[in-house]
Amino acid sequence: MRAARLIKLVLLLQSRPSMTAAELAAELEVSERTVTRDAQALSEAGVPVYADRGRVGGYRLVGGYRTRLTGLARGEAEALFLSGVPGALRDMGLADAASAARLKVSAALLPSLRDAPEAVGRRFHLDAPAWYREPETPELLAPLAEAVWGDRPVAVRYRRADGEVARELEPYGLVLKAGVWYVCARAQGAYRTYRVDRFTEVAVGEGEFARDPDFDLAGFWTERSVEFARSLLRTEVVLRLTEAGARRLPYVTDRAAAEEALAAGVAAEPGGGAGGGVRVTLAVESEEVAFGQLFGLGPEVEVLAPTGLRERFAEAARRTAGLYT
Repeated sequence: MRAARLIKLVLLLQSRPSMTAAELAAELEVSERTVTRDAQALSEAGVPVYADRGRVGGYRLVGGYRTRLTGLARGEAEALFLSGVPGALRDMGLADAASAARLKVSAALLPSLRDAPEAVGRRFHLDAPAWYREPETPELLAPLAEAVWGDRPVAVRYRRADGEVARELEPYGLVLKAGVWYVCARAQGAYRTYRVDRFTEVAVGEGEFARDPDFDLAGFWTERSVEFARSLLRTEVVLRLTEAGARRLPYVTDRAAAEEALAAGVAAEPGGGAGGGVRVTLAVESEEVAFGQLFGLGPEVEVLAPTGLRERFAEAARRTAGLYT
């Protein structure tokens, strides 16, 4: 514990010209007295830590005691700090490791590049969760992350609609999508995706599994995401849309399905609440979901089929009109 703290103290002093005892104590989460003792220990060990006395004094390194990463351009240094996602690293239990790594890089950069971390922080911030949702960190994310980094198998229990099942997984990678964590894993020779918040038990096994060197996490996720979105669209509805309704359709339902429906649409015959417009057949998740998505289009859409959904829209329209009569 103390050895790690002493190393961090040296790296902090390498990254800045001078730091007060109070600043060091805050960074190291210790007392100022501990900082004084640590600085003394480093000095006795041959590390040239020098203490400036007085109101504006502090600790600094003398004699050019530092290492440098050569060959890094400013853009490369900024990209290096851009790669960290603090919230995700914290959720996976890697915040301390990431902080130490950034500190080591900061300490080793040339003086002209020292402001790279601050420059990136002023220009880029990633807020992964969706709007109107309080982000929650799955309880079992940390052990899964440990298994992913170590290529170690896991024995899990996973909650499904029909109950819990036990699985032996080889976790290949983690994905954070709109505030929800997923693990991509190999089970019985096939690659699958699991929501981390549905794991009820995770036991990290001993040893390592043989990772497929050809597995592409980003490509796999993109392919499965498209397949998953398509698999949800099990129902079709027939609509008559006004010009305004056709423009707004991609913003209230699945965009790809809407664009596909509009591309295949045909001119609708005059008549009905939506006039002429375009007649489309739209793939949706269910009639329930379609009602919630399409009702916001108001008079810019008329449901032609199925009959049950059309009747539901008619009843909702009568009730809405009654409120304003």
